[in-house]
Amino acid sequence: MRARSIMALTAALPLLLTGCGGSSDKQSVSTADNSKVLVVLADDLKLQTVDNIVPVIRTKVASDPAKQALEKVSDALSVEALIGLNKAVDIDRKTSAAAAAAFVKDKGLDSGVSGGSGKLVVGGANFSESQTLANVYALALKGAGFDATVKSVESREVYEPALEKGDLDVFPEYLGTLTEFLNAKANGANAPAKASNDLDATLSALTALAGPRGLTAYKPAAADDKNAFAVTKKFALDNKLTKLSDLKALKDLTLGGPAECPKRPFCEVGLEKTYGIAFKGFKSLDAGGPLTKAALKDGTIQVGLVFSSDGSLGSL
Repeated sequence: MRARSIMALTAALPLLLTGCGGSSDKQSVSTADNSKVLVVLADDLKLQTVDNIVPVIRTKVASDPAKQALEKVSDALSVEALIGLNKAVDIDRKTSAAAAAAFVKDKGLDSGVSGGSGKLVVGGANFSESQTLANVYALALKGAGFDATVKSVESREVYEPALEKGDLDVFPEYLGTLTEFLNAKANGANAPAKASNDLDATLSALTALAGPRGLTAYKPAAADDKNAFAVTKKFALDNKLTKLSDLKALKDLTLGGPAECPKRPFCEVGLEKTYGIAFKGFKSLDAGGPLTKAALKDGTIQVGLVFSSDGSLGSL
């Protein structure tokens, strides 16, 4: 299970055709574009566990208005919506607060729920997606009548205990990641996994683990953010790739990602075991950040670890 960290996202800038060149000119431009556009290959054998965005609240402050407001956000938060929010912040350089405000207004998330009262502190971890989602939650809760504020915090190891203690009240979490975090706390680091690619089963497991810690998980969003593996669009088109299992037929592949990838079941180990991909080598870079993306674009690696909700990724 991966840990998220703050990192700049890089956009693939399209080349604009300014003349009326022949078809060969257009083809060369298209080829150049495709070598800089990154696309995700489908996880067709479901290596990754579900990691949908899920509102988590301290049970002591849980209420019907809070539930309605937060689940209204979940209903509006599609995969496309989350990618759009990340693009607004990481590519278009809006602040998380501004992107959240525009989204809440567009989706009407600050109206239609009433009866809330009292203060609620919404936590946001130290990367842009979490900060944006925290602001969305806070604005939706304000619309329901709560005095909601956002507090920036660090890693899950810091903020999850803060939730239990009451220093934080609400958090935009990741279903599978939080499930395994609490599973390890309750049952040890080597405990059998509770998270899977079954959303309902994973939510049930999270509910059982969170309850004794005074935490309640509400309805998850369709939007998720999990490990994904990207190639350049040119590489995908040249090799007729649409899904990860297509990589098995290729040789001389170099994988790029964070240093821990070769030992992680959801990274190189999983790709080899689940998909039968034999990599020629591995290059230690970063987790879905500018180093991995640059290495993909310059051909240093052919496959790179990215995150599924990255606003800079293209499509096949």
